Amino acid sequence: MQKKLIALAVASLASGAAFAQTNVTMYGVADVGYVYSSGDAYRGPNGNLRTGSNEFSGLVNGILSGSRLGFRGEEALGNGLKAVFTLVYSLQLDNNTGVGSSGSATGLNARQQFVGLSSATLGTVALGRQYAPGYQATANNDPMAGALVESQSYLSNQARMTITPNSAARWNNAITYTSPNWSGFSAKGIYSFGETAATNGTYNDKLTDITANQAWGLGFNYANGPLNIDLVYQSRMNVVNADKSLVTGNYPAGTDNDINEGYIGASYDFKVVKIMGSYQQQNDKNWTNLDSNLWSLGAVIPVLSASNIHLGYAQLNMDQNNCPILGTGNGNLCGLTGTTNSATLAWTTALSKRTTLYAGYVWNDNDKRTITPTTGTVLGSSAGPVGGIGALGQTNNTVLAGIRHTF
Repeated sequence: MQKKLIALAVASLASGAAFAQTNVTMYGVADVGYVYSSGDAYRGPNGNLRTGSNEFSGLVNGILSGSRLGFRGEEALGNGLKAVFTLVYSLQLDNNTGVGSSGSATGLNARQQFVGLSSATLGTVALGRQYAPGYQATANNDPMAGALVESQSYLSNQARMTITPNSAARWNNAITYTSPNWSGFSAKGIYSFGETAATNGTYNDKLTDITANQAWGLGFNYANGPLNIDLVYQSRMNVVNADKSLVTGNYPAGTDNDINEGYIGASYDFKVVKIMGSYQQQNDKNWTNLDSNLWSLGAVIPVLSASNIHLGYAQLNMDQNNCPILGTGNGNLCGLTGTTNSATLAWTTALSKRTTLYAGYVWNDNDKRTITPTTGTVLGSSAGPVGGIGALGQTNNTVLAGIRHTF
């Protein structure tokens, strides 16, 4: 009996020692605030003014940073090699939905979930749902680090770009390689499998190709002292789910093409003010032809001991000028452009290392020209920081205030 007890004690100590080698951290963000947004209901270029206005008043989750609950860990495998994992799930603080819910049945659940191997000298390889390079790049060069209501953030989301600090920059079925830091230089590559089954299409259409819906991206970062520079290229290949609702009639073979994006951004911290800017383009070769470009400028000004003023300005230009020849009856889809301008002013105050109060104002001005005159089909920008408020030919205004706590 005594030998059995000793054996059990030794086994318990051994398992405890093995468990101690795995470092697991739980962390998260709790962020919620009040938002009021309004704009008139103008919808068209020919004086088609709807009476009343579009308005929203209520609590919004994750304004400054997306609320989340995360777990990350690593285990030393020897010779400088580690096994690593990350599991991060969205939280909704403003309603009766829990971990992993975005408030809708089809919304974002996991922000990230991956496992991989990491070496300080060789870099990290990981598999799962992960950030594409554009996610961190846009946050690096944004005055509010990619906040939900910041100009570059919601305009890039409006334009359906994947180089954005929003959910479109989180890719499923992905393999990534992240390099070590070489004197300020680092790089990241990503490849996402479309996982589309191949079938024999009537016209040998790309819809049946196993390469459909795959994506890849490369990002390069230089961060040294006050200077930060980011370069990103991302491509969605053979996009099966391109929105063809703007086109009537039959679709010829090979309409599911690539959507390519490029981005350059930089920031410099002068201590008394941090300035930043970015420029990006999207080239959509599908029927939707959502070609667009977006530029932004920003500044962060430290005030008092723990407060900052955040200033941002961005312009989104939607362009259907280079749309493909669609055949009889579809020519009215070509040659249409539109612009949205946005400005953000915000204040943040750190009450502690983990708790921040914030308030802000967002101005958004939409062009009225981006609409098909004969059919009324909206093709361009009707943006706004709050869903359902933006409309063509409309200026909308948003005020907000909230609290963020990290743990």
